[in-house]
Amino acid sequence: MIKSSDYLLNVNNIEVIYDHVILVLKGVSFNVPRGSIVSLLGANGAGKTTTLKAVSNLLQSERGEVTKGSIEYPGERIDQLSPNELVKKGVIQVMEGRHCFEHLTVEENLLTGAYTRLGQRSQINDDLAMVYEYFPRLKERRKSQAGYTSGGEQQMTAVGRALMARPKMILLDEPSLGLAPQLVEEIFDIVQKLNESEGVTFLLAEQNTNMALKYADYGYILENGRVVMDGNAADLRDNEDVKEFYLGIASGERKSFKDVKHYRRRKRWLA
Repeated sequence: MIKSSDYLLNVNNIEVIYDHVILVLKGVSFNVPRGSIVSLLGANGAGKTTTLKAVSNLLQSERGEVTKGSIEYPGERIDQLSPNELVKKGVIQVMEGRHCFEHLTVEENLLTGAYTRLGQRSQINDDLAMVYEYFPRLKERRKSQAGYTSGGEQQMTAVGRALMARPKMILLDEPSLGLAPQLVEEIFDIVQKLNESEGVTFLLAEQNTNMALKYADYGYILENGRVVMDGNAADLRDNEDVKEFYLGIASGERKSFKDVKHYRRRKRWLA
C-alpha cells in the first residue's frame, strides 16, 4: 500500500473549462507515486493533453482554466502557480510535437533548459555530459541546427532540454507521435533508464497504448474527459476490454456488425 506521502503528484477531481463554456475535463482524479512512470491513455480528444497542461499551468494561453478540484505537488497546491515557478519546483512539460528552437543548434537548445540555473556553470556542463551519455546521437549532432535534424532527434532534444532543468518530474506529451516504431522504442527505453538511474518521475500522455503499458508502472484510461479505468500496467494489458478497445486484439471469432454495436454500448457503459 502506497502512503499519501509517497505520492509526488495528486490530482483531485479537477474540471477544466475552455472559453468559459466548453467543459473538457469532468472530475479527473489520479495520483503519481514518486519515482514511477504513470501513463494517461485514451483516444485523440480524450483529455490527456489538457490534463498535462492543467498540471503544468499552461491552460491560460489557450483560454482554459481549472474551475474545480485541486492539484498538489507534493502536498502543496500548485494550480495557482505560474509555469516558470513550477519549473523551479522541478515540474517540466515536454510538449506534443517536439517543439525546438529550430534556428538554434542542438546544444544551444539543450542549454536553454538550464535557464533557471544561473551561476551553476560547472554543474550545467556535467548535466550536458549526462544528456549526451543518454542520447549519444545528440552529441554527434550537437553543432547542427535543430530545424534540420530528424523527428526522432528533435524529440530527444526536447527530452534532453527538460533534463537540463534537473527535474523531479517530467510531463511527456505524445512522445511517439509521428515517429518510426524503432525510434519510439529507443525513446521509451531512454525514459525507462532515466526513471531507474536518475530517479525522474514521468507522467506520460500517450495514444500508443501498447507501448505505454509496456513501460509504465500504472495507467489511467481517459474517455470524454473522464477516467473510465485504471490499474497496474500488467493488469490493464490483460484486461479484455482494454485489449479490444485500445490494443485492437479481440478474443474469439470475428464479430458481426450487431455484436460491434453491442460492444460500443458496453464501452459507453464503462464511461
